[in-house]
Amino acid sequence: MAGATVVIVIILQVGFIIRALLRTGLTPSARLAWIAVISALPGLGIAAYFLFGEVRLERAKRERLREVRSQLMAAARPAVPNWQIEGAARPAFDAGRSISGFPPLQGNRMTLLDEGDVMMEDVFAAIDAARDHVHVLFYIWLPDTIGTRMAEALCAAARRGVVCRVLVDDHGARHLIRSALWRKMQGAGVALERAAPVGNPFVSLLFRRIDLRNHRKIVVVDDALSWVGSRNCADAAFAIKPRYAPWVDVLVRVEGPAVRQHQAVFLHDWMMHHSEDLSAMLHSADPAHAGDVTAQVIASGPDDIYTTPSDVLRAMIYAAIQKLTLTTPYYVPDLALHKAICAAAERGVQVDLILPARNDSRIVGAASESLMPDLLRAGVRIHLFEGGLIHSKIVTVDGRFGIVGTANLDHRSFDLNYENGLLYESAEFTSGLDARQQSYIARARVLHREEVARWSLFRRLRNNTVALASPLL
Repeated sequence: MAGATVVIVIILQVGFIIRALLRTGLTPSARLAWIAVISALPGLGIAAYFLFGEVRLERAKRERLREVRSQLMAAARPAVPNWQIEGAARPAFDAGRSISGFPPLQGNRMTLLDEGDVMMEDVFAAIDAARDHVHVLFYIWLPDTIGTRMAEALCAAARRGVVCRVLVDDHGARHLIRSALWRKMQGAGVALERAAPVGNPFVSLLFRRIDLRNHRKIVVVDDALSWVGSRNCADAAFAIKPRYAPWVDVLVRVEGPAVRQHQAVFLHDWMMHHSEDLSAMLHSADPAHAGDVTAQVIASGPDDIYTTPSDVLRAMIYAAIQKLTLTTPYYVPDLALHKAICAAAERGVQVDLILPARNDSRIVGAASESLMPDLLRAGVRIHLFEGGLIHSKIVTVDGRFGIVGTANLDHRSFDLNYENGLLYESAEFTSGLDARQQSYIARARVLHREEVARWSLFRRLRNNTVALASPLL
């Protein structure tokens, strides 16, 4: 019996290794990592690959995705094209268009909101003034002070006749879904949906991956205003992980044609989970020009394995001539992006990378540390933020253009999560984002090569061992 079991395991190992070798859209490093896991941990490795090795979406869902996306993307195109982009930013905008199909649009105004819980006051005020509809999408929504105020604002809007639709990630917003606030919104007439429902995890795992999460954060009011950034609907004190607080985020108000693209992303996600067809909302008059910022929404997800936010970021980094500043809580990029950042510093670009001094994920923190010697050798200046957990996701280039949104510099954001960001070109707005990042640097300490050289043998072994699995994180 034992011999038969060994033979079965070996056959399964060979089969899953062949499957990993044949799988499309997998980088060589990720392919090698999976083969190593399957070979070294026969039973556990096979189970891990079955559960997390491939992006598994039900056939019906894939077909629905294609149908909804083509319908909404066509409707979201402006009546009068205005996406002529020239200069250094053009390759990044071209890459962005290849991801979600949205063109860059001129005539936007972007406003960087103040740091802290006060940033959410801007959203609440707009919901209080809403006249037609409010659309809200968050990955995490906690029933704390900010979460309660958001729910109450939506309830009040719904009661006065405003159509309010709320979509939350089923895992990230589980605390809200189980709370009285969820039932209160439902009772007030707010339409509620859960994205990527987990259901019974033991049953769901047999048919699909339950770790493909909707990590987006979008609010749209009356097709005239939208907000984009890293901020979840929760207090900066972040009750579920208070020891890392405050969580330091960025939030940007958008006015102009780009709002229609945020609307399209929300409607896409809503229609994936709700039967109502809302595509007609995209056929109204295009939002009026409100400023001089050129902007493009970057919406990515695991249903597209060939283009990712990493493509946009690499195009931005290769365009840098003088200054490149990157802020992220999680730095576990693909090799091409990591090398692009190092190459920028080596060719004389001032590269500043802002990371948390203490990461809320020990595994991700260790994987990030494994890459720090390379970065420092190349000349990248690493700033370890000590004023809480830096959760902003910002990249700025040469004081001219940048991107702000929900995607971290890691494999999960690039390959597994549904993310949204806003790529823009504006010297004035970049100046504001650079100033915000300089405020982060003022609350950080510089990591020097001498400190890394003093890391213990155990720490280096731990970091490099964890890094072996970084393509799978």
